[in-house]
Amino acid sequence: MGDLWKIFKKGVVMENPIFVLALSLCPSLAVTSTVKNALTMGLTVMFVITANNISVSFTRKWVNPKVRVPVYITSIATIVTVVELLLQAYAPMLFKALGIYLDLVVVFAIILARAEVFASKNKVIPSMLDGLGMGVGFTIAMLIIGVIREFFGMGSIMGIQILGTWYKPILMMILPPGAFMLIGYLVALFKIHNEKMAKRQAEGGNA
Repeated sequence: MGDLWKIFKKGVVMENPIFVLALSLCPSLAVTSTVKNALTMGLTVMFVITANNISVSFTRKWVNPKVRVPVYITSIATIVTVVELLLQAYAPMLFKALGIYLDLVVVFAIILARAEVFASKNKVIPSMLDGLGMGVGFTIAMLIIGVIREFFGMGSIMGIQILGTWYKPILMMILPPGAFMLIGYLVALFKIHNEKMAKRQAEGGNA
């Protein structure tokens, strides 16, 4: 059970897809101007990466290594299509807001990387937890960025006005350059945190 927890936990902090691995930065710049868009994209990626890891792990013994990448991409594309159809049917405004970035989920590096590095070499349960952990880490990162950008860029969270009319929004925060600078600071904070955690573990091991 401890090993399974470690597989899940690593994707949330120590190997966070955005703040540590710096993968799939395109959506973190483009769709995090509001919390709602950031959360929707995060949950979409979490579902896709978890479902794809399960699919890849389940079929790993029958897939010829020479054609594994096309198989992985086909699996991801199928899952993304299902998500797109569901959003188009039940949340058309969100579907429109996310636009082309939903289609780009198919080629997100983090999804293909977990299929290649982990799911293709491990059983279903560990692969599911690996995908879920990476998806949760991605969603948390998107939420953090979205909350900060919407709060300072619009004075609201989830469309609810938090700051009064006296507040002058920082327009830079809802533009891609603002997101780029914000992500840079957050990456630095995560790096400092992870280095401190690694140092504590090393000191604990030497004690």
